Amino acid sequence: MTKKQSGVDIDLGNRCSKIAYNWAKKTFSLREPGTGNPLVTVDGGFANIMDYGGVKVGISSDGIGTKIELAERTGIYSTLGFDLIAMIADDLAAGGMETVNLSNILDVDHLDADIVDELMKGLYEAASFARVTVTGGEIAELGSRIGGYGERMHFNWGATGVGILPGGKEIIDGRAVKPGDAVISLKSRGFRSNGFSLIRKIMETNFGPEWHLEKYDAQKTWGEILLTPCLIYTPLIADLIRSDAEIHGIAHITGGGLADNFSRILRDKKYGAELTGIFPPLPFMLKVQELGNVPEEQAYLLWNMGNGMLLAVNKDQAQKILAEISKQNYQAKICGYITGKPQIDIMTAGNHPQQLTYRY
Repeated sequence: MTKKQSGVDIDLGNRCSKIAYNWAKKTFSLREPGTGNPLVTVDGGFANIMDYGGVKVGISSDGIGTKIELAERTGIYSTLGFDLIAMIADDLAAGGMETVNLSNILDVDHLDADIVDELMKGLYEAASFARVTVTGGEIAELGSRIGGYGERMHFNWGATGVGILPGGKEIIDGRAVKPGDAVISLKSRGFRSNGFSLIRKIMETNFGPEWHLEKYDAQKTWGEILLTPCLIYTPLIADLIRSDAEIHGIAHITGGGLADNFSRILRDKKYGAELTGIFPPLPFMLKVQELGNVPEEQAYLLWNMGNGMLLAVNKDQAQKILAEISKQNYQAKICGYITGKPQIDIMTAGNHPQQLTYRY
């Protein structure tokens, strides 16, 4: 099964994103003459950074997407806050920014105070973990414009985060990446909050419309295991930067997988990477891939496959950085090195390992 068969055309999505970015780019020069353009990064990434008189500020917006349906199916709403903050704060962390505040918007068909309470409790817990202040928000009742599973409140949830550079450090944008740098992978604990249109289609094809009730193992249903919340990397990245770790580039692995996201910090220099020691996918990821008959090449372009973030670091500091990561109870390892070739070679770590090559 392909992502296109699930009703989502990834190529069309990329084209529409490019259209939106090109129109947004036309606004970069609209400030009054003499005031200057504050935009520092203009690469069309997930989060751009602006300079206001020497104070650099990052802004990122995102949402949870169709992973929301897992909460509607299971009745578990308190973990979605981790997904929301991860999608925004970890995009900012990819530029070396620490998210300091967040404003969210909850679009609902009708209000359910108990669900709102669970969502906001989860957002509080995620914000506490990520060291983020929730400074604003809105709940909008949109009636039949919003739909979903079941009879309770249906909703979409998005937010915008603002980030600053920890301790006045410099932006991490990949310019310092060079051949020979070590690549460190930070282990993921599940699917990031993307790719769920295909996952839900696979589940329904195999188990029917009430697939979320199907047992994954003795402890959890498929609905519960797929709802596993995102691990937030932002506080770790901020602390590494404050410790003067020499990090040259950071990639948050979401839609587009390892190659597309990591290439964002490499392609301008026409550098590449050999990633031969990445973390293997979690068992339930492999089972989804098997149930959907998703080829290795496609799976590693759609999902993080067990690897939530990649850091390009000075190879002489790699072991020291790994030790600092371990102190904060994240799992990490050296998974490869930067090369001088404009391609990314990945040795997959699933049931049927194979080498994949992505050229640009």
